[in-house]
Amino acid sequence: MTSRRVMTCRAAVVRKCGEALEVEEIEVDPPKSSEVRIKMLCASICHTDILCWQGVPLPLFPRIPGHEGVGVIESVGENVTNLKVGDTVMPLYLGECGECSNCISGITNLCHKYPFNFNGLMADGKSRMSVKGEKLYHHFSCSTWSEYAVIDANYAVKVDPRISLPHASFLCCGFTTGFGSTSRVVNIHKGSTVAVIGLGAVGLGAVKGAQMLGASKIIGIDINDTKHDKARFFGITEFINPKVSGSKSVSDLIKEATGELGVDYCFECTGVPALLNEAIEGSKMGTGTVAFIGAGVEKSGELNYVPLLCGRTVKGSIYGGVRTHTDLPSIVDKCVNKEIDLDQLITHEISLAEINKGFQYMKEPKCIKVVIKF
Repeated sequence: MTSRRVMTCRAAVVRKCGEALEVEEIEVDPPKSSEVRIKMLCASICHTDILCWQGVPLPLFPRIPGHEGVGVIESVGENVTNLKVGDTVMPLYLGECGECSNCISGITNLCHKYPFNFNGLMADGKSRMSVKGEKLYHHFSCSTWSEYAVIDANYAVKVDPRISLPHASFLCCGFTTGFGSTSRVVNIHKGSTVAVIGLGAVGLGAVKGAQMLGASKIIGIDINDTKHDKARFFGITEFINPKVSGSKSVSDLIKEATGELGVDYCFECTGVPALLNEAIEGSKMGTGTVAFIGAGVEKSGELNYVPLLCGRTVKGSIYGGVRTHTDLPSIVDKCVNKEIDLDQLITHEISLAEINKGFQYMKEPKCIKVVIKF
């Protein structure tokens, strides 16, 4: 059913880089061909939303952040065949056509037809959201911090009704990025040694993935001791807080915990450029692999090339290499079957009107995920 009605609703809008968000009344256009309009039921805050608020990677304002969430389809545009009104879906920032060379390769999740969108607009170069005629930019293809959102149907994945709404929201980015990277970016084998730098949602996802794949040693590294118990729940075997470890570097601490060898696989989840070098030097000479899966404010940094000349490999990925239609459903199934328990990620809950309070919560050492209830 195609709705031709413009929907008026509330959304959290950031108008200038780093300024407090304002909950405003906005207009959301009806879906065009191959699009759906979603009534949001639940969303969550990811550190990438904070980057968006800070104008990274592009300062596009005014803008509605949010790329984690779950909602029900309110209306569909023409040529939408796989979704219908009433379906509960996860809006995502990657699509999967299954036909382009990248999709056919099976190697990557970066589709040529439905790409990772940085320009804040839909495929036709226009926005579907506005305030009294003023264009509002989307966050990637999503903008989940709005009561209604329009998205290309390929970027929406139907949700198994047995999974809780907050859990489905978490799988839209952070946790899936870490979890998927353990099998889609690298291929952890039974008995592998692993280090995870940064124990937020992304890092805890990597920890859980490593545990389920049979890693024998999983070293969790974070400057907040409050993350220790959570990380232990997800599967770390050792915890290191560099702040209380004297003057030793992160790489030295990893080597110290592995008989000076380093780990087989190291996951850098903070996006801090200097820590990429630490991750590289903390991996095994000759065979070590580093997965760079965190995003940060800084876009570049110096890279020490000598450790790379010694046979180490560095890989990067978006969304942990997870293909939205091929791989994501199996991760959802693991959550439904209680192989993965995401309740431990929830530390705070807010309403949309309290969005700025949510940003303050994200600064607290114990915070992992903030749930936004509509």
